[in-house]
Amino acid sequence: MTAPTPGPAPRVGVLGAGVMGSGIAQVTALAGCPTTCVDPDPDARARGAELVVSGRFGLDRAVERGRITRTDADAAVARLAFADDLAAAAAADIVIEAVPERLDLKIRVFRDLDHLAPAATILASNTSGFPIQAIAAATDRPELVIGWHWASPAPVMRMAEIVRTPVTADATVEAVTALARRCDKNPIVVNDTDTSWGFVANRVYFAMIREAQRVVAEGVASREDVDQLMVDCFRWPAGPFGMVRGAGSGWS
Repeated sequence: MTAPTPGPAPRVGVLGAGVMGSGIAQVTALAGCPTTCVDPDPDARARGAELVVSGRFGLDRAVERGRITRTDADAAVARLAFADDLAAAAAADIVIEAVPERLDLKIRVFRDLDHLAPAATILASNTSGFPIQAIAAATDRPELVIGWHWASPAPVMRMAEIVRTPVTADATVEAVTALARRCDKNPIVVNDTDTSWGFVANRVYFAMIREAQRVVAEGVASREDVDQLMVDCFRWPAGPFGMVRGAGSGWS
């Protein structure tokens, strides 16, 4: 988590105020981007705003740890707005979708965004598994649709898996990777093709989860033991089962 870098910052819209959405909005606001986070659920918006400020990986904790100044934190809060209207997020240079992992929902959201957003707005999905080509096909701007897979917790993890399709424009890739770097992430561009699933992190991750589940099912070790062994051996911050819990319900 860093303070804003110099230079003009794009306006960012974030869809979804859950653990991922609010974390993404926190990161882009801290990076100097005017950010609007949209969620139709007022409770979700309230929880998201609270996580941004006082959550375990929120701005207050970053100030306490000396990672940013109080001035940086206050400025990020001032740049971040929460709203219930999709049009508020669509009025941006880059929109990052972080709604629940349902393909029908994402397609509907992208179809609506395509109608609401300015013609030059880039539409990015934080999906961790659905084909970006399928999501892009719901729009009339497939060259401006891209995957931006974040890792949880978004304010901490530097991963930025940028997923391009055969029709994603180079300028779209360049704009999203530039924003990722501005957010202190390490963008890696991968390909989503007709024959290959374009999510390297999760292809490897799911293989690990399957084997960890087999170990437990065979009675070789408990879930807790598997997690501890992986942490001790590979210096992971969490084991495979801990990663599943954290990604789903937050890192408490």
